[in-house]
Amino acid sequence: MTRSIDTAMPENRENSLSGRPQGNDSGYFITLPSPVGGDDHLHLAVNVSDRTVLVDHESVLSVEPGDLVITGARRPALRTGGEVGLALFRVPFSLLDASAADLRKVPHTHLSGRSGLASLVSQFLTALARTPGRERLAGGQRLALNTADLVALLVDKVLQEQRPACAGAGHDMLVRIQSHIEDNLTDPDLSPESIARAHHISVRYLHKLFQAGGTTVGAWIRQRRLDACRAELRRQRRTVASVAHTWGFVSPSHFSRLFRQTYGLSPRQWQAAASSDS
Repeated sequence: MTRSIDTAMPENRENSLSGRPQGNDSGYFITLPSPVGGDDHLHLAVNVSDRTVLVDHESVLSVEPGDLVITGARRPALRTGGEVGLALFRVPFSLLDASAADLRKVPHTHLSGRSGLASLVSQFLTALARTPGRERLAGGQRLALNTADLVALLVDKVLQEQRPACAGAGHDMLVRIQSHIEDNLTDPDLSPESIARAHHISVRYLHKLFQAGGTTVGAWIRQRRLDACRAELRRQRRTVASVAHTWGFVSPSHFSRLFRQTYGLSPRQWQAAASSDS
């Protein structure tokens, strides 16, 4: 018997993890809440059964117990042979530390759940899928955010592995520059000029390195700062202005506008949503 699974489903607006059975089998949809209405989602399936499941998308995958299938497609559909033993998770893009453009490029990727980070994610999500719905709901926003953080680590690994190898020297230089930026995000004077000077390259060459990856130096710095502020706002009870200043934003009002444009909520709204279940 073949079952089709369409991952489109009504949005859940509660600050918690929700799920429902898929038919009369062991498959579940589990949706992490999005603080931004209409957010795109990453879809992740875990084989929670004790048997191999055949998954047919563009090719047939033999998904062993504990294996994962991940995709950033807007509306992916999976066809499985036999009884479905998949737990299906939807994670809002806004909860992952990557751009929506990068996440949409993630193809159907099959990951072995036997070792490494994928094994850790698989074990956590399998346990979560087997947790009664009432207990998942009781975990609220905190459980959802912790789940998203773990999935974000896996997504980052997938994206890193799928990026084409750049010309050796250029790629190595870009990695060093990105590490330098991460170490200096709190410096309000961080700029293309200061970065180029620190690495003894021209500003023009610096821009060329980032353009090869489909972004700009300024956009990359801004997004990393926003991601850092978002993470801090949901975990600490500091003022918005204080957090913005810590991460290199000179103007709190400018920061608030950028935050709303990026995540669909003001920093205060995001902080309030994150603390509602604390």
